[in-house]
Parts: sequence; structure tokens; C-alpha cells
Amino acid sequence: MREQSRQEADTGYAPGEEPAIDYEEHDGPAVIHTDSAVKDGLNKCERCGSTEISLNVAKGTLRCHYCRHEWQEASAVEEFDLDTPISALDGITIGSGSAALVPGTDEVVSFKCSACGAEVVIDTEHAMQARCHWCRNTLSMNQQIPNGAVPDAVLPFSLPKDEAVGRISKFANSRKFFAHRKFLAEFTPENVIGVYLPYLIVDVNASMSLQGMGEHKLRQYTVGSDDNKRTVYDADVYQVARQFDLYVDDLTIESSSDKLNIDTSHNTNNIINTIMPFDTKNIVRFDANYLSGFSSQRRDTNVDNVSDIVLRQTRDIGRHQMLPTLRHYDRGVRWEQEGFEVKGQRWVSAYLPVWLYSYYEEKRNGKKLLHYIAVNGRTGETMGSIPINNRRLLIASAIAQVFGTIAAVLFL
Repeated sequence: MREQSRQEADTGYAPGEEPAIDYEEHDGPAVIHTDSAVKDGLNKCERCGSTEISLNVAKGTLRCHYCRHEWQEASAVEEFDLDTPISALDGITIGSGSAALVPGTDEVVSFKCSACGAEVVIDTEHAMQARCHWCRNTLSMNQQIPNGAVPDAVLPFSLPKDEAVGRISKFANSRKFFAHRKFLAEFTPENVIGVYLPYLIVDVNASMSLQGMGEHKLRQYTVGSDDNKRTVYDADVYQVARQFDLYVDDLTIESSSDKLNIDTSHNTNNIINTIMPFDTKNIVRFDANYLSGFSSQRRDTNVDNVSDIVLRQTRDIGRHQMLPTLRHYDRGVRWEQEGFEVKGQRWVSAYLPVWLYSYYEEKRNGKKLLHYIAVNGRTGETMGSIPINNRRLLIASAIAQVFGTIAAVLFL
């Protein structure tokens, strides 16, 4: 093998071992106060003062049920300056709705109705609004308490329920041949529910550096004969160096522990990841009225709990972006040194919209499995799982194997 030493500096791909992560020292996270000027209680229509407000899914606006006036909350990106350059991020910045959860925080909140003075209770585990039992006004929970119920922002549904039902039906029907007969008999796509799921959205300012050896093939030939035959490669060997800044925009991470800690023996909620991405640039300031008529799941995971996931994904993004610069090294690159430095991070929490259809399968051995079909509430991207008719699947596999054997014999 011929060897030729050359020094390069560019951007490249790093499939080697994971590097140690360097953190720049900072005094503590800076906080974006996303709850400023937000109050619990009566969220009134700006035109007529009614509290009967809900989301108009078709337009993505809030609509007053009384005077039909429509409006939209301010863009969270503009309101909270989330569009400042990622390259300028230094240290950790978090939205106040992304602050660490405080164990023992009461999920049941009581406050006074500002219309009639009655005490109204909201169980934030199950709802963000309640109707005053005296004056019948709708009261909303908007202030952030450290139990994860109120995020920094929300991405409203824009895909109507009937479209979600159609997509779920199409998904299931395309798989009906192998679907379990009981599932087909009980399939009721109209039972789909709209759910706001909790996510953490993060921008990352980082840098990567790598050093190693790359090989470029000159020729390939065979030597020896019979059992001693072998293939030999001649290649140039290069010293390769890559160093670059990495800016990751709106990396979206689940902040519900039951989605992070996937247990496929009990449910198939891992399919939620397959309907991403969401158009997170369109998130708006949180208003409980966006949740009216929908379900929601509060955040129960802190930023610290998902930091390693974010850094690992950021590093993987960097490695992937380097791929085009290594095409010359068709024999591969062996990285011997790798560095990864995090300069700044910016975190906000948000509710993102998902249409969910669930089906509880009870197998003959007594095991139970919860299946989901999920539809992105913005883009309509659909994915899911359905119970399988194992007998039909085995028969189809056997037939395919027989035909494969026959085809192999015919072409001998």
C-alpha cells in the first residue's frame, strides 16, 4: 500500500467514538419570562367581553362563540425573541414555562372568579379551564406553576377532525388484509381525540473538531488462486482534520416520561416520533382557550433529564452534515480524536397537536397491548400500529417462501 501524508481542514463526517463534551462555564440559566402580563381567570373576547372562546381549527384562530370575532395570540418566536441568531447564544437560556418542576406542587389550583367573586377550582392534571358554578363564565389557568401544566407556547391544531378521521381510516384500510378480525370489527375512527402533547424545543450553539486518517482507493485486484484467492486494495492514506461551528434550530424533544421511556411490551406510543416534524416556527403565546375541546398532557420531565438526548442528537446532526465532504475517502475515515463543545442553548416548552386513535388489544396469553394511530395535527403525517392476524401472516409467509423456492429452482 502506498502512503501519502496530506493535511486538510474542512468539514467532515464523524462515525467514530462519541467524544467527551465540553461545557463553557456560566453562572446559571437566563430566564425568558413568557408569563409576564398573563393572569388566571377571565380570558375575555376583546370585542364583546364573552368568555366563551375556542379554537377555529380551519383558520388556527381563537373565535368568540357570542359575537364570532376571531383573533390570534402573538407569535411566540417574535414575542420572546426566539429568532435571535443561534450563533450568539451563550450559556443556557430557558423559558419560564420550562423551569424545573417542583415535586409536591399541588395540581389542584383554586382562585377567585373576577366576575362574581366565587372560588373556582381547576384540576390541572385533567383540564386548564373550568366554568364558574355561579355566573357560568369560563375561567382559564394561564399562570405558570412548577408542575408542568402551563408551557411557554402552544402550536394550535390546523388539521380538522374529519380530515384526521379520513387519514386514520385510510391507514387502517391499507393494512386490513393482515389486521386482526376483532380490530376490524371494532374499528371506529370517529373516536379519535385531539391531544396537545408536551415538548421541549431547543436551539443549540456548538462546535465540533475531528482528526483522523482517511483512505482513497487507487485500484483493486485479486491475487492467488483457488482457496488462497484474496482481494487486495492499493490506497492513498491521508491525515484528515475537520473543524466547524454547528447551529441546531428547533430540535424538538418529548417531555413526557411515558414517551421517553418507551415500553413496547405494553404500548406503541413510540410511533409519535414518526409523525414529526412540526412547524414550530408558528408557535404562539400560550392561552388556555387553544385547549378548549381538546385533551392535554402536562410536562413531567425537566431540561436536565433530556440534555444528554439533545447533545447526542446534535452531535449526530453534525456528523451527518459532514458526509458530503468525505466522498474522496471511498475507503472510509478512521477518526482518532473528536471534540464537541457546547457554547449555548435556548429552551422553551410547548404543547404540540396530535390526533390519536387508540385500540386496546388483549392477546390469548393474557398480555395486553395498547395500539396507537397518530396524525400530526398540523401536517397530517400519519403513522401507527394495528393488531396483526398472526395466522394469516404465517400462511402468507409460507406461500411466499414456497414461491421463492420455486423461482430459485427455475433460474438455476
